[in-house]
Amino acid sequence: MQTYSMVIHGGAGTLLPNQMTPEKEKSYIQALKIALELGYKILEGGGQALDAVEASVKSLEDCPLFNAGRGSVFTAEGGHEMDASIMEGKSMNAGAVSLITGIKNPVSLARDIMEKTEHVILAGEGAMAFAKSIGYQIENQEYFFDEWRFEQWQAIKGSTHFQLDHSTKKESKYGTVGAVACDKSGNLAAATSTGGMTNKKWGRIGDSPIIGAGTYANNLTCAVSCTGSGEYFIRGVVAYDVSCLMEYKGLSLAAAANEVINKRILKLGGDGGLIAVDTHGNIALPFNTDGMYRAYRKSSGESGISIYKE
Repeated sequence: MQTYSMVIHGGAGTLLPNQMTPEKEKSYIQALKIALELGYKILEGGGQALDAVEASVKSLEDCPLFNAGRGSVFTAEGGHEMDASIMEGKSMNAGAVSLITGIKNPVSLARDIMEKTEHVILAGEGAMAFAKSIGYQIENQEYFFDEWRFEQWQAIKGSTHFQLDHSTKKESKYGTVGAVACDKSGNLAAATSTGGMTNKKWGRIGDSPIIGAGTYANNLTCAVSCTGSGEYFIRGVVAYDVSCLMEYKGLSLAAAANEVINKRILKLGGDGGLIAVDTHGNIALPFNTDGMYRAYRKSSGESGISIYKE
């Protein structure tokens, strides 16, 4: 019988037990559990991997604990610029959106771009015009306001520094959510969403909305969603690199993911992690940082929710 699997992440970075209150840790675990189960129930009911990853990512976008959707960090101008992408492995169709504001669930807009246009990625004013043309409600700034995010921004506002929520280092570049899935038919899908960097300027875009860098899905190999130092993940074409190692070198999912995260991306000077699944339902969750919010469940009965290094 085909093993089906669901894996999600809420970002990688400087995640240490002594920096987390028991209450906040419990909140993160609960949020991950809810998002995981939303996607897994779709798979369990015979639904598509694409629907499952969208459902899980939407749940994470709706939670202010994570840097995506409602929890997006503040830009240098005091606003929010969000990116997202989604891809399915059977036809390798993909959709992505970048530099948008006021959209509650960027991952859903990315899917609409995939399914309702001939394009892969739309950005900025054009993406917003498309969203409005198909009936998206534009939320006001209050919806995205979070006191913790605001305090993060205030601490570095007016400086040349930037940071993300899962780090105590101002130069670090983490803060993403994502999901990958393999359904009962053996089809794969991946989705990623982010609010970017606190105090970011000039319309900076990371790896999250870039197909092959932050998100990739191919039924011949695997589905991947990344989180980490975006500039390096773009240069390393990380999500596609995992697939390439499987397709052209014959590596297993675990071996390919480990090679990319614990060797290749480190050689470039970047860090972070990824989640991945192959068509047999095998999963991989490597990261080279102090922690990564992550959760998984497989039809074989295996499951887990973790934050720190084991």
